[in-house]
Amino acid sequence: MNVEVLRAAALGGVRHGFLGRSGGVSAGVCSGLNVGLGSGDDRESIVENRRRAVDAVAPGAGLVTLHQVHSGDALAVAAPWPDAERPRADGMATDRPGLALGILTADCAPVLFADAGAGVVGAAHAGWKGALGGIVEATVRAMETLGAERGRIAAAVGPCIARRSYEVDEAFLRRFAEADEASERFFSSGRTEGRYQFDLEGFVLSRLAAAGLRRIEALGEDSYSQPDRFFSYRRATHRGEPDYGRQIALIAAD
Repeated sequence: MNVEVLRAAALGGVRHGFLGRSGGVSAGVCSGLNVGLGSGDDRESIVENRRRAVDAVAPGAGLVTLHQVHSGDALAVAAPWPDAERPRADGMATDRPGLALGILTADCAPVLFADAGAGVVGAAHAGWKGALGGIVEATVRAMETLGAERGRIAAAVGPCIARRSYEVDEAFLRRFAEADEASERFFSSGRTEGRYQFDLEGFVLSRLAAAGLRRIEALGEDSYSQPDRFFSYRRATHRGEPDYGRQIALIAAD
């Protein structure tokens, strides 16, 4: 099975792709293109999956990933680092040709950014906590330090858990409402009293727009409801599975 690469029109000809689980060598609950170093998957399989992912999007590029911690922290990247020395952050930006920025997800929203005119790209891991904590804005600022202009930056949100699959409690809703009452529009009534459905994708899109970005796209792919295509932490939890894989979104500066 070939590696499935989803691309966003908003990012134009910039080398990028949102990948799922097809085309990999992992077996078991992480079967497919699992790139998660934090999973219990076979290390050699993960390394091979990462090689295949880069080859499908930006052949010859050096892969750069983070130790993602659901933060609002982003940094500029000048050179790759060893996997064991990945910085704890959730956003990256680079203007260096030959680097492929990789964001790992399993329900959280991967966001890819590009200012093609400046040759600057960015990538962010936007779970609910990171999105609320400003990871989108921090990644844009990191791009600006490298010469990107906010008005020229395009962004795309890849496969993530959809509103229909993301049930939360009232305390979760209140956390967002206390930060900004307008955030309540991203919640709808759940299946039972006191429960709500949260639109993570919509919330991330709103943060991108509020940051001043004009070209924004969402792929509209639900990671939870498509087990043959995407990994999902929440789905694995609901099924009582002992582990889960991670997919990758990649973007490379030219």
